[in-house]
Amino acid sequence: MLETIRSIRLLDIVDILIVSYLIYRTLLLIRGTRAVQMVLGIGSILLLYFISAYFELQTLRVLLKTFLGSLLVVIVILFQAEIRRGLTRMGMPRLFRTNPTMENDLEEVVRAASLLARRHLGALIVLERENGLRDFLEGGFRLDARVQAELLLAIFHTSSPMHDGGVIINKRRIHSSGCLLPLSQNPNIDKRYGTRHRAALGLSEETDAVIIVVSEETQTISLARNGRITPFKDEAQLLATLKALFLPHKKNKRRPKKLNPGGADAQQDT
Repeated sequence: MLETIRSIRLLDIVDILIVSYLIYRTLLLIRGTRAVQMVLGIGSILLLYFISAYFELQTLRVLLKTFLGSLLVVIVILFQAEIRRGLTRMGMPRLFRTNPTMENDLEEVVRAASLLARRHLGALIVLERENGLRDFLEGGFRLDARVQAELLLAIFHTSSPMHDGGVIINKRRIHSSGCLLPLSQNPNIDKRYGTRHRAALGLSEETDAVIIVVSEETQTISLARNGRITPFKDEAQLLATLKALFLPHKKNKRRPKKLNPGGADAQQDT
């Protein structure tokens, strides 16, 4: 035992730590997705193969051995979405990441979400981060406009031809509206969530974008990120969460600005 411990090199420890970290990141990547069931299925096949080898079930063992011989190809096919998402997140080191979102933009987005919820208007507002969203811009309406609550309200009004789909905000600009987002295939999604929430979750599973969802039925404002969706009842809490994600280095010492619109808008809703 002591001889084994003494034979361990520093490089062996580094090797174990790297492999352990990769396994940990892989588990985080597939958590809550269909990949978990597929991993269990592959594990069951491996277990069945060892059982067939132990009890000398030759026909079954040959069939499973043929399947396992092409296991690498099968894994790439089954887990292509998870592999693409993982490589995308690893492709840009944190040292070189920039954050173009400003505090005023976040306040406008939250104010727009509050207005939309109070008027029973559904919305999907995508805040781009490090992962580019060029693939999802095709088919949308190019706007290239300032981030303003009133403009977002006009876009998602039911009379607008651009209200279907999502709005993508990139580099302090409303880049496009009416963008089609991928629907989540996670079978464990709450049955209360409709297409709009599934689209938000789907995009958050494939990219690091932050998506704000406004439900026209329940007037609930939710935030989707990393394959998870969180409802918010308080606009100030939502704004604080967004600032923590986009402006982590900035300490906000002043009191948050009141987000509920007043004046003519308030009188119209009463």
